[in-house]
Amino acid sequence: MIARLPIVLKGIISSNNVSLLLMITNLKNGLNRTRAQESSHAIERMYITMRHLFSRGFYKPMGVSGTSLRQALLSLRPEIYGTIAEEKTELDGLLYVVDRLPIGIEQCNHINLTSAEGFGGSHFEVIIPAKRRRNCYRIDFEQMNIEITRGRSEIYDILTHLTFLYIESHKIAHQVLIGEKGKTTRDWQKLEAAINTKKSLSKKDREIAVSHTANILGRTFEEIMSVYDAFATKKQPDHFLHLIYWLGKRAISELLDQDKRIITFSPVLRERLGHHIHGEQWANSIKNVLLDKKLIDRPIHIISANLHSVMNALYAPKALKKSNKQDNDIFSIYEQLSADENSAMRNKIKQLALKEGMIYIEDSSGTNIDVQVIDTTKIDFKYNSFLSEGSNPKHAPVIIVMDYAFGEQAYETIDELLKPYKTDAKTYFLNVDSISVMGKAGILDGSKGDIMIPSAHIFEGTADNYPFKNELTQQDFNDQDVAVFEGSMVTVLGTSLQNKELLRFFHESTWDVIGLEMEGVHYQKAIQSASKIRNSIKPDIKVRYAYYASDNPLETGSTLASGGLGLTGVRPTYVITHQILKQILN
Repeated sequence: MIARLPIVLKGIISSNNVSLLLMITNLKNGLNRTRAQESSHAIERMYITMRHLFSRGFYKPMGVSGTSLRQALLSLRPEIYGTIAEEKTELDGLLYVVDRLPIGIEQCNHINLTSAEGFGGSHFEVIIPAKRRRNCYRIDFEQMNIEITRGRSEIYDILTHLTFLYIESHKIAHQVLIGEKGKTTRDWQKLEAAINTKKSLSKKDREIAVSHTANILGRTFEEIMSVYDAFATKKQPDHFLHLIYWLGKRAISELLDQDKRIITFSPVLRERLGHHIHGEQWANSIKNVLLDKKLIDRPIHIISANLHSVMNALYAPKALKKSNKQDNDIFSIYEQLSADENSAMRNKIKQLALKEGMIYIEDSSGTNIDVQVIDTTKIDFKYNSFLSEGSNPKHAPVIIVMDYAFGEQAYETIDELLKPYKTDAKTYFLNVDSISVMGKAGILDGSKGDIMIPSAHIFEGTADNYPFKNELTQQDFNDQDVAVFEGSMVTVLGTSLQNKELLRFFHESTWDVIGLEMEGVHYQKAIQSASKIRNSIKPDIKVRYAYYASDNPLETGSTLASGGLGLTGVRPTYVITHQILKQILN
């Protein structure tokens, strides 16, 4: 109501009553600021609570032990979780979460988070979520094991998603339960009948079931049908109905039978977490290759990015016989390469790359970060214009391209990679000239597909801040037909925890933040400790950070839950890649 007062009173306040309008506006701004403070406090509570629960070893998400986490999430009301604080069920947020958790987890009442403890060599089938690289194993009908090999950020990600999922499940239960004796509504009974039928649902039967489900969820038939196919899997085209049924069924069991769902953390996971076990194995596998191929003494440039853009930029022109004189059209080639049906083109480029200097290191450490090591002396540069003439092949750079890290995992991997490599005969200090980070991020002043160039990283929830000299500047991207923003960026605990009030505070206050991401602080912390304190690498190492916008959480309909970038992300990805390669090679 207060938020509407300036509009309501606009017509009746005369010019000599401006002070009243100013007072009301200040009151509104004060409420927004208070809401931002509440959100910041909620994130801090979640961070502390999750660490406490991990140390404890187990908890019941919808029991007393999970109260603090639930209350903090409901207080925060993240944009990505939409209507989490309302009675109706959130559909887009549910799809976002389901894509990042293993299929069938809604049926389980025991979730066990483990380290890499040998399940990969067992008879258990590995389940990999559609949009998160993590190994999961269905131990039996009631238990799902999830392997944690990417650090604490992965635990935070899973726990917040599960908390959202269980809150939504209790909404369903409260809608279908009648009285205290376990009687359920007719809509629930019809949904249960559809789930228990052994036959595949016909179109008519499906629509009947959806109509009953719509009543349960507080959504329209049209709203559910618009997302229905997005939930489908190859094995289960009616996965949406099964998901809603099992979420509700498990919640009903909690309410009626006190059969609480439980999340446990294995003793091995609690012992290993934070010891860089996976990161050390990962880094040593790269250094082994550098030593074996006699590349370890060469200038090294590390790029954290996807595993296709650098390879395509360097090798696609020759593999597809494209002259560098046709540079203006190269982006149309990149768009073709991103299409699912052009796997033959992508394979052709990869085969050329493997013949001309690229070594592919598939991860076996558990970090889920694959690596490309590229010896630039073996690249035929006459098909592109990256390398300047007269370069000395002996000192030509070696490029290490590592796939995206996840949150705090960025610190573990870079910290281990920059350490000296000790063998029985010698200790090798890597000659690292630069570290470049290209990633996706949320933008606060722009739209999907725009580019952000950070000048500092700020760690959300703390006073930690990391200013640095970025070798990439806004001017580097002039005449590239893409909007570019320059300023500080905030590193967040999880992109799924953001809300508009907190983001507006960061954007509109003197912090003047242009975007948010999850790894920047962790990368810079590792780089600064290696270069300024531990002296593992040269003190004047060059750093480059550039992000392309995957979403704008301040705009309704533009959050991560609204879907991927599609072709919108192709141009900014390769514009950044080209600029990084030009600086490295020249």
